Amino acid sequence: MTVHERIRKFNTKDTYPNQALDNDLCQVVKAGKLVFLRGQVGSDLEGNTVGINDPGAQADQAMKNVKQLLEEAGSDLSHICKITVYITDRAFREPVYRAVGKWLKGVFPVSTGLIVQGLARPEWLMEIDVIAVIPAESDA
Repeated sequence: MTVHERIRKFNTKDTYPNQALDNDLCQVVKAGKLVFLRGQVGSDLEGNTVGINDPGAQADQAMKNVKQLLEEAGSDLSHICKITVYITDRAFREPVYRAVGKWLKGVFPVSTGLIVQGLARPEWLMEIDVIAVIPAESDA
C-alpha cells in the first residue's frame, strides 16, 4: 500500500544549473488526504520567470501554479487549509496579498506572512507555501 505519492519529480541540478546542487524533489506530495505543495513563485511550471519587478504578477503566476498542481493531485483551491506567504520587501505585501486574495476569495485558509531577506533566485519577489486536503467523494 502506497502511503504517499510524489507528483512532478525533478532534480535541482536541472532547475538550478548555475548552482552545484543535486537534490531529488517534487512539486507535490499527496499523503493520504493531505496535499503539500512545493513553494510556488513567479515562474511557470516550466521554469520561466514572469512578472520581473512585479510582485503582484508573480503572486498571480504562483497561484495559477497552485491551482494546477492541486487539481493534478485531486484537490482544488477551495480545499486549501494553510498558506505561508514570503515576500522580500514589506512594500510587496499589498500587491501580493491582493493577488492571492483574488484566488482564495471565500476559502478562508489560515495564513502566515513573512518578510525574508531573499529567495532562491534574486528575481523572485514572493513565494507561497500551500497545504490542502483532498475532499471525500461526498464533499467534492
